[in-house]
Amino acid sequence: MKKHGILNSDIARVLAQLGHTDSIVIADCGLPIPDHVERIDLALKLGQPSFFDALHEILSDMQVERAVIASESLALNPAVASKAEEMSASGIHIDFVSHEEFKQLCHSAKAVIRTGEASPYANIILHSGVIF
Repeated sequence: MKKHGILNSDIARVLAQLGHTDSIVIADCGLPIPDHVERIDLALKLGQPSFFDALHEILSDMQVERAVIASESLALNPAVASKAEEMSASGIHIDFVSHEEFKQLCHSAKAVIRTGEASPYANIILHSGVIF
């Protein structure tokens, strides 16, 4: 049994298989997930686990060079906007796109991790960096 890091076997597998620029999505419970993209469903009930709990754990285990967030979050979800600012300050490039474009970008993700988050526009696409 693992002592550290992400215990969810599906998330651990997907992260281990990522190459440079591959992407995963961390999503609220309402984001539509394309049928051909792997769904890792963590949602237990409304609000649990939260988007931020999942994001925190994944950022601690994944080298991220770029992230994409819906521009609507700037006005409608200040907590997500604040987290984007924090990530940018730590060296992760943040792109803002419309929510419609965001949903289209999800089609090329390796997996979508669905949380129980129930606040608007609490979604992020994380693009893998390299550790060397």
